[in-house]
Amino acid sequence: MEPAYKILIADDHPLFREAISSVISSGFDGSEIIETDDLESTLEITLEHDDLDLILLDLNMPGMHGLNGLITLRNEAPGIPVVIVSAEEDKQVVLQAITYGAVGFITKSSPRARMTEAIQQILNGNVYLPSDIIRTGMESSHRRSRGDDKPVSPELLNSLTRRQLLVLERMSKGESNKQIAYNLNIAETTVKAHVSAILRKLGVHNRVQAILSASDVDFSQYLKR
Repeated sequence: MEPAYKILIADDHPLFREAISSVISSGFDGSEIIETDDLESTLEITLEHDDLDLILLDLNMPGMHGLNGLITLRNEAPGIPVVIVSAEEDKQVVLQAITYGAVGFITKSSPRARMTEAIQQILNGNVYLPSDIIRTGMESSHRRSRGDDKPVSPELLNSLTRRQLLVLERMSKGESNKQIAYNLNIAETTVKAHVSAILRKLGVHNRVQAILSASDVDFSQYLKR
């Protein structure tokens, strides 16, 4: 039986709150759902319920002022994971949200099954990034001239073991630790150890930075050795 979660949906559109509530009810049976429609009430509820497992936060509801609302919420309740759920699909907004403390970014255009999978990944302790947005950024012809992304150097990639390269390759495809463990036929604890080693060797602070730094790596070239 799935564990029951306590989840706050913060969005000013009743129809979307109803839709995401339906996703949670069907995908996470027995979960308690709380709804708010502006930042002020979200902050009040968050302070009253410090046992929340997750906050699903809309970027554009009243009081948010874009990512400033996320920063305020993270400062007030740093222990509660926050995932942005937004119609915004600009890669830089996604990356800024993660930088400011969100543990994931789900687009409102996502299919129901993908939303469920994303929420499950986040509840499992992983970061969720929309792979289609990241891919769009990778395919941008002027990406390098902008200098927005910092690709990992060949020297750092060569410092990774073959197994670490395989884990990083699957991380860059958006796979969770559980999926990586299954696909590589290793224990999930082993995957976590590899991820920690990868972050340390690449000199990045979190999984998202590692994924972005390796977004244009041709892993086949490094796995030949």
